[in-house]
Amino acid sequence: MEAIAKKDGMVKSIMGYRMLHRKHVEQILMQLKSCAMQYPGFVDAEFLVSEGDQSMGLMISTWETMENWQTWVGSKGTESLFRRAKIAVMGAARLTPYRTMATAEPR
Repeated sequence: MEAIAKKDGMVKSIMGYRMLHRKHVEQILMQLKSCAMQYPGFVDAEFLVSEGDQSMGLMISTWETMENWQTWVGSKGTESLFRRAKIAVMGAARLTPYRTMATAEPR
C-alpha cells in the first residue's frame, strides 16, 4: 500500500462540553445543527454522550472545507447560540477543527 496525503480532506469539528442542564443543551445542539444546515459545505452533525460520565458530551460536525466551517462558526446565529449555551455548560465548550487524512490509497 502506498501512503498518500490528500490536501483537501473533509473537516470534522469536535465541540466538547460538560453539561449542567442536559435538556437545555439538547435544545441548543439541535438549534446549532439546524443553523449549520443552512450553510454551504455542511455535511452532517452528531451528538455523543460519554458512557462513563453522562454530563460529558460532544458535537461532531462534518464540513466540506475549513472555509465553510469558519463561516458557520463566525456567523451571528452561531455566536448567539454559543452565548446561550454558556448557562447550560460548565466552563467554556472546547471547539476544535480537524481535517480528515487519508492513510492509504484504496486498491
